[in-house]
Amino acid sequence: MGCETDSNNATGPSPGVAPALAATPPAQEIDPRAAAERQLVRFNGCAVDPRVTELMPGFDAPFFQAGLAGYSDAAMRIIARRHGCPMCVTEALLDRTLLAGGRGFAKADLGDIEENVPGGAEDHPLTGQIMGSEPAEMAAAAIKMIEQGKRKEKEYRRLAEGAPGTGHQAPALAVQTPSADSTPVPGARSPVPAFSAIDVNLACPVKKIQRKARGGHWLAAPEGATALLEAVREAVPKEIPVTVKLRRSFDDTPEMIENFYRVFDAAYDVGCAWVTVHGRTVTQKYVGPSRWDMIREIVQRKHPGKHTSRIVFGSGDIWAASEIVRMIDYCSSERAHLAGTSVARGCIGNPWIFRQARSYLAGREPKPPTIEEQRSVLEQHFELALAVNRSLRHPELHTGKTMRKFAIRFAAHHPRGDEVRKRFIAVNGLDEWRAVLDEWYTPELAAAKS
Repeated sequence: MGCETDSNNATGPSPGVAPALAATPPAQEIDPRAAAERQLVRFNGCAVDPRVTELMPGFDAPFFQAGLAGYSDAAMRIIARRHGCPMCVTEALLDRTLLAGGRGFAKADLGDIEENVPGGAEDHPLTGQIMGSEPAEMAAAAIKMIEQGKRKEKEYRRLAEGAPGTGHQAPALAVQTPSADSTPVPGARSPVPAFSAIDVNLACPVKKIQRKARGGHWLAAPEGATALLEAVREAVPKEIPVTVKLRRSFDDTPEMIENFYRVFDAAYDVGCAWVTVHGRTVTQKYVGPSRWDMIREIVQRKHPGKHTSRIVFGSGDIWAASEIVRMIDYCSSERAHLAGTSVARGCIGNPWIFRQARSYLAGREPKPPTIEEQRSVLEQHFELALAVNRSLRHPELHTGKTMRKFAIRFAAHHPRGDEVRKRFIAVNGLDEWRAVLDEWYTPELAAAKS
């Protein structure tokens, strides 16, 4: 979960660093079918640690879609869910943007607020991710996300300012079950609880603002990071989990590695449900391989006085379904296990990664998407994105432009991917989008062009 981005500053698809351990092969040599079988044995036939499902009903598989800046709106999330993703995370939103209201509530430097609004009953369970610099503001922003703005704007601002008599504790929210005839509408207020969890982003390598830390910079200031976590955990109703996204350290110096463990331990001490650890440092940004060996070391680390292992998810360089089960297997042992993986850039234009991971867990060999399946998803994704953007002045034009970044990734699955990608780049609206599908996504034409 984080502000992962498909920027030019990012390393392309490559395996994480996972060297051989004593009596075990490196992760790249692990048989994914065997790894999936070991996962089922680990939990007596269940695919995921039962503690995860207990904390978040519906989270029934050991993977989820991370928050991706500029990508993971309701449309992308729903497409992922239709292909087996059990849980999704919004992109990181600044606490001050959430609290600003008005114009500030429509646009943030880390993404559009409107694109992170829950997309109805189908977009569930959903985790809302926040990032910021001040404990009181983070607490108030978390309350506002959970309540979906039930209070007046000035009340949330008073919470953020620490006004006397307000405190941080939010009132318990009644869980509303959607009716059988409810229709999920991307971008609309949801009839089910808006967010099943709040995730605190202490991982994103954004710049400091006004000399204040935010995101991954908090790993260099463990006391401040702990204060943020305490404030959010205190504010959010106890029945709603608070989770944390970290990188494995700010950098590779001994001091920063020690700081990581201080923040990591503090997260559990204040009551956070789990931590997702990205295998790169903050200073690496998105360049270089993810260190799966470091994630394993974190998972396997002994905790004095603790009788149960902590719930930890891993992140970084998950580009295929086989790497989902390989990371879990590589980072797990008889003593402690990795609960699952966060899939970020690897699922852009590839929702089938989740279906394929479920195939491994079901003992089946994963299958690539057919041309018909690709066309169906491309049609669905555009229609969902158009619904998300319906409040804009020119929703179809905006959707046509923003869907290009997805289309060029979807094109990678086509047998004539380079040509299809070039056609998608020129798309400006729904008619042009459909023209590309008619030209390239019918079985007869695809066979003739292959």
